[in-house]
Amino acid sequence: MTAVKQNYGEKVLIQFEDFANHNAFELLTRYGTTHLVFNDDIQGTASVVLAGLIAAQKLLGGTLSEHTYLFLGAGEAGTGIAELIALEISRQTKAPIEECRKKVWLVDSKGLIVNSRKESLQHFKKPWAHEHETVGNLVDAVKAIKPTVLIGTSGKGQTFTQDVIEAISSFNERPIILALSNPTSQSECTAEQAYTWSKGRAVFATGSPFDPVEYDGKIHVPGQANNAYIFPGFGLGVVMSGAIRVHDDMLLAASEALAEQVSEENFEKGLIYPPFSNIRKISAHIAAKVAAKAYELGLASRRPQPKDLVKYAESCMYSPVYRNYR
Repeated sequence: MTAVKQNYGEKVLIQFEDFANHNAFELLTRYGTTHLVFNDDIQGTASVVLAGLIAAQKLLGGTLSEHTYLFLGAGEAGTGIAELIALEISRQTKAPIEECRKKVWLVDSKGLIVNSRKESLQHFKKPWAHEHETVGNLVDAVKAIKPTVLIGTSGKGQTFTQDVIEAISSFNERPIILALSNPTSQSECTAEQAYTWSKGRAVFATGSPFDPVEYDGKIHVPGQANNAYIFPGFGLGVVMSGAIRVHDDMLLAASEALAEQVSEENFEKGLIYPPFSNIRKISAHIAAKVAAKAYELGLASRRPQPKDLVKYAESCMYSPVYRNYR
């Protein structure tokens, strides 16, 4: 890391990818204040999921703070998403982050993460240990916590069983269900299962691609919470502003920018992400919002600030078109 900075300077963006979770958190903590670093598994995943949740509020009405979140999976992806959700709730409500974390519950291989387990937990799980009796499995956790949002980051397929989805649908008119594990075989449930078992009421997105599903005469289109929505635009925003550090507020700005790209037409199909065919336009808007936040926070070194950041982002993007020399 020292050599990279010596060779390329303060503004070189280093993207950590596919580090084991105990390394990934440690590296982000160690270098986040001294280098320009980004971890897509933790921060990119969190930002794209948060964008879907922000968009879902426009579909359902209400705010993020009115929801209760339950995760299956408490590794780097799960805890990274949980932290960004809590951070956004804290920003919106002005409540301390510790209070906002209490809206979020996690289930790992040993059951619900609760205070009585705190001594044996890995350090990144400890903030999510809340006061509650021990609960051993997911379906019992759903019945006990009564979440409005169910998020799967377990890496294990078919863990959102019929019992689980029927349970969350029994006390939610429109449950939000995000089955994020990849590849398709490891998805916590299929789109067809989510829509069928929720009687077509689930607001559903996945980490893997699924075809539209017809249920009760209506076509439901599952969104895909793909990191490629975030990291190209995020990276561009950081580079084009000459940012010297990545700040959490820049991740929140990226999430909000992505959520803004979801149209009424998308919502009508049940989508909480815009179509991927618009990715260049989406990325330019994300880059502009991220760069604007970097300037606002005093982290941008490229001066003066361009008047139109969206146009500037587009001008910085590579166009894969051959020039005609004849």
